[in-house]
Amino acid sequence: MENRVPLATWPRLVPLLLLLLLLPHSHQRIQDSPAVHLSSGSGQEPIAVMTFDFTKIRKTSSSFELQTWDPEGVIFYGDTDPQEDWFMLGLRDGRPEIQMHNRLAQLTVGAGPRLDDGRWHQVEVKVLGDSLLLSVDGEEVLCLRQVYGPLAITSQSFMRIILGGLPLAPFSLRLPLVPALDGCLRRDSWLDQQAQASVSTLSSSLRSCSVESQPGTFFPPGARAEFSLRDLPQPHAEPWAFSLDLGLQLAAGSGRLLALGSPENPPWLSLQLQDQKVILSSASGPPLHLPLVLGPHLQLKLTTSGVILSQGPEKEILALPLLGPGSLLNLWGQPQGRLFLGALPGEAALASFCLDGLWAQGQKLDMDQALSRSQNIWTHSCPRSLGNDTNTTH
Repeated sequence: MENRVPLATWPRLVPLLLLLLLLPHSHQRIQDSPAVHLSSGSGQEPIAVMTFDFTKIRKTSSSFELQTWDPEGVIFYGDTDPQEDWFMLGLRDGRPEIQMHNRLAQLTVGAGPRLDDGRWHQVEVKVLGDSLLLSVDGEEVLCLRQVYGPLAITSQSFMRIILGGLPLAPFSLRLPLVPALDGCLRRDSWLDQQAQASVSTLSSSLRSCSVESQPGTFFPPGARAEFSLRDLPQPHAEPWAFSLDLGLQLAAGSGRLLALGSPENPPWLSLQLQDQKVILSSASGPPLHLPLVLGPHLQLKLTTSGVILSQGPEKEILALPLLGPGSLLNLWGQPQGRLFLGALPGEAALASFCLDGLWAQGQKLDMDQALSRSQNIWTHSCPRSLGNDTNTTH
């Protein structure tokens, strides 16, 4: 049964929580709308921006289903004033988190089970009296009491809701988080359509939510990412050594997997896919070949005497002059030293691949922490098979 609350007691911020579920094509029936991917890149670019006249809102509950393997990111943000009156619902460590800042409530609170298990989870939010309730899969997980009061006298009767994005710098939140969320939203229900003033679709995600996924990181053909070597765990000093491990789940086509170098020069070291082989090459010397095997980790170990490429019992050694001016070892002393993943800048590549992890010096790297990356990379998910729906380019 629908609740009706007098306008004089409506909060300014609570409707923001209840409106997160509006999608760009709101005129369609919600059951018929396809699932929408929430992230279009770094998390600063929203999927949609919606404005509402909250004096017309009557319905006091909303619900949606969320699917993700990503433990952190923004589901939606809303405000009437980005300095004084804003609200955010997201995930941290896989669990729902609410951040709120207005004249009556300044809080950050997390509650509920982990939602980053790849399953569809139903989430419902509703207002009862002076309380805000959050439910996950039919169970109430959070009740915030006295988080609002009577509607203040204000000239602001419109709010904006930003889906899958954060217009603020992440450090402007009460507790910063990585905004990009590699997840899908479907079966959404929201407040009265009559209250909707406008809907603007600002970005179209390049990931399809119709593809069955698994945990990992997916690079479509031509996708690329780069990390500064200074931001990675540093090599051991005595004796000097550095290691990279790749868990290769799926691979198709030919092209670059990774490289070490700088943006201005050809790479010093490169690992490529070609004809069902993995090829290790350097700026000088002949390349090495290993048969392509999915599953066992590929390991690159750099030492002062050369590079060891291994996978399971298979091992190849590439002798390189790692010491002296212009050497690979010298890259760690350069501000422009980079670890490149996928295609190099300006390079056309036809390879696509999935990683179930990338480790530097034994520490797993998070693609959200990359210095830069293509928007079409799936940061926390992989398709279970490579097909036409996954071979996007950007």
